[in-house]
Amino acid sequence: MQQRYFIETLGCPKNQVDSDKLEGTLVAQGLRSTAKAGDADLVVVNTCAFIEAARQESIDTILSLEAVRKPGAKLVVTGCMAERYGAELAEALPEVDQVAGFGVPVRLGVKSAAPVPDLDLLNLPRPRSHSPWAYVKIAEGCDRKCGFCAIPSFRGPQRSRTPESILEEVRSLQVAEVVLVAQDLASYGKDDPSLGGGAIVDLVKAVSAEVPRTRLLYLYPSDLTDGLIDAICATGVPYFDLSLQHVSKPLLRRMRRWGDGDRFLRRIEAIRRLEPSAAFRSNFIVGYPGETEADHDQLLAFVEAAQLDWCGFFSYSREDGTYAADLDGVVAPSLMAERLHELTELQDGITARRRDALIGSTIEVLVDRAGIGRSHREAPEIDGVVQVSPALVVGAMHEVEVVGALGPDLIGAGAR
Repeated sequence: MQQRYFIETLGCPKNQVDSDKLEGTLVAQGLRSTAKAGDADLVVVNTCAFIEAARQESIDTILSLEAVRKPGAKLVVTGCMAERYGAELAEALPEVDQVAGFGVPVRLGVKSAAPVPDLDLLNLPRPRSHSPWAYVKIAEGCDRKCGFCAIPSFRGPQRSRTPESILEEVRSLQVAEVVLVAQDLASYGKDDPSLGGGAIVDLVKAVSAEVPRTRLLYLYPSDLTDGLIDAICATGVPYFDLSLQHVSKPLLRRMRRWGDGDRFLRRIEAIRRLEPSAAFRSNFIVGYPGETEADHDQLLAFVEAAQLDWCGFFSYSREDGTYAADLDGVVAPSLMAERLHELTELQDGITARRRDALIGSTIEVLVDRAGIGRSHREAPEIDGVVQVSPALVVGAMHEVEVVGALGPDLIGAGAR
């Protein structure tokens, strides 16, 4: 009887790509998927280890799936937690049959902790996408030394894929929208002298020639060059996901980050002059060690001035082995929560007003599933959506009149 597998993916889009490639490997080995963990012979949890809350969610998920797996089924833990805490995790979770670091082949066999990869997920083939869009990971690892981030310690230095391998994957997915992802997207190719300078610009142009929509996530602001801005706008998806983290210059230096609020605002304003329909997203850390009330006020003022379409705010999480782990000026959790609430409330109002301003306009949407679409302003899974007529063809582009807005979502003519 053909064996079945179930994969639960936690964390960021880059993890989803890893799961897709793992799925392709399992299918090639003769397994088939099942939608229920309790029916699977192999249950895989692709974990996240970015912050403490993500690690706890990973542990909870592992234990919940262990409780429902059928007798004889194997439970395998992979992903970031497996890579970062391999042997420790295997010892702490006797329920798990295998703890497999990145790329280690998942087996229906003996319990082991395998922190050293012998299979490169980055360049493995993957199944055709089940949606009209797909993430495509163009590099692994990161060369930056941000004070709060432990990812380079277990993902390793940046390794860029060849343009040929990326384009081959793009073609194989057969989607209308490709979302390029990496830990440090704009630095693509800097680790490979053969790709030359400006490799990300050339790649964006090449991918855009293959699909109707090309979207970029996670852009470090110092690498947002004029050439890259022009390339993004030329794709027809002027969507800028800028990894800003904060705007106070002293605090950013404590984060080992570049820039400040004034520089960020000037760049955003310049892009809007070039492309008035540009959409912007960013993420900010609240309560980083040393964050003062003045720093927080600067961030509030920036959020008000920037009028970004989308923002994520996250409480600082201390990570062992990072530069920030031993910094003074720890911010009390209660104060972090207050600051987080204040920023979230402010941004929610901005997002709602920006959505209301689109009422009466006509936009082009890609229909992801019956009744749900997205324009260039909405990245999949993280932003709002456009409610459309369920009669519109899934996977196709349609022009839709915006007749209403409900919080982060738009309502198109014919939606119900």
